[in-house]
Amino acid sequence: MGIFDLFKKQDDKPTVQSCVLAADAKGVAMAMDAVPDPAFSGGAMGQCCGIDPTEGKVYAPADGSVTQLHSSFHALSMTTTAGVNLLIHIGVDTYDMNGDGFSAKVREGDKVKKGQLLLTMDLDKIKAAGHSAVVITAVTNSGEVSSVELVASGSVEPGQDLLKVTA
Repeated sequence: MGIFDLFKKQDDKPTVQSCVLAADAKGVAMAMDAVPDPAFSGGAMGQCCGIDPTEGKVYAPADGSVTQLHSSFHALSMTTTAGVNLLIHIGVDTYDMNGDGFSAKVREGDKVKKGQLLLTMDLDKIKAAGHSAVVITAVTNSGEVSSVELVASGSVEPGQDLLKVTA
């Protein structure tokens, strides 16, 4: 703790700390510009990457708290203990499925540990509905950090380093 920390107001927003986020699914990592959803690939939701999943499970990429869970279980938001705000979104236009094929293993407000199962999805149902199942991980407070860098390529396993966030 530095001397200036003693004078910091109690209501100051915590600052984001540098960290490495883990792969939240098993599959093939893809850079932001390859994500098949223009809202994400264009950066409207913050810096992101995708994983084309080979199994229907999504895991916590870091320790933190679930801040929002979409009613159809195709997306959730969380804040990591490092202050990184994340949106984890399964697929493209999968909200059209109204939750069919998706299941949540957590609730809003839950504290989660890196590697904890968050959501499951039926990859066959998503494909049959004509949607991509790409798991998109977006740093929604990208403007508060220096950089977000994809550090994985090719096949990834849950827990493997995926995104490096530099404060």
